[in-house]
Amino acid sequence: MSAEAHTVVAHDDWLAARQALLAREKEFTRLRDQLTRERHALPWEAVEQEYVFDGPNGKERLADLFAGRSQLLVYHFMFDPADDEGCPICSFWADNFDPIVLHLEARDVTMIAVSRAPFVKIAAYQERMGWSFHWVSSFENDFNFDYGVAFAPEQQRDPIYNYGTQGPASRDREGTSVFFKDEDGRVFHTYSAYARGIDLVNTAYNYLDLVPRGRDEDGRGPFWVLRHDEY
Repeated sequence: MSAEAHTVVAHDDWLAARQALLAREKEFTRLRDQLTRERHALPWEAVEQEYVFDGPNGKERLADLFAGRSQLLVYHFMFDPADDEGCPICSFWADNFDPIVLHLEARDVTMIAVSRAPFVKIAAYQERMGWSFHWVSSFENDFNFDYGVAFAPEQQRDPIYNYGTQGPASRDREGTSVFFKDEDGRVFHTYSAYARGIDLVNTAYNYLDLVPRGRDEDGRGPFWVLRHDEY
């Protein structure tokens, strides 16, 4: 991209164009607020399965992962049990986690990551990356399968990922799930999002969307992303 290939105008013309776009941005903001209200109004489903995870605190049930809060955000981090490194794209997302944990906790929200890899592999990779967010293993349970981010080999082409809209194309896929625990200790699943549905929680992408070349991915997805110690 160069200035010669782009429209260049006088300030008054630029301002008029920017104000026109601002009207569209405000319309989008109002629509996003409406979608947020609808998301909050979704019905809940009770979590009947007793999931037990392995992590830095030993064995923990799903209810334990709330850590005394009523709301739990789970990032489904792609990490196949056969691999020694977590997914580089999920690592791109995870670079955003540590700075916000304290702020989320102030609003009664605990944020964690869950992967299928054994915890010993998770711990080694987390140390390499320098992260401190709570990360546990679902290696011994079906949590990732039940919440739509892990699949059998024969399911790779079946349209079962992201609520039946696409084939997963791999054993693991990315996503975010939300849970609520009431005063009686009952746990409910309130929301899950996958694929482009989790773009909003990637801070770097939101900044890239502001600059002239944007994500510059040409429909290929984050092909350019490396783990932060590999650039």
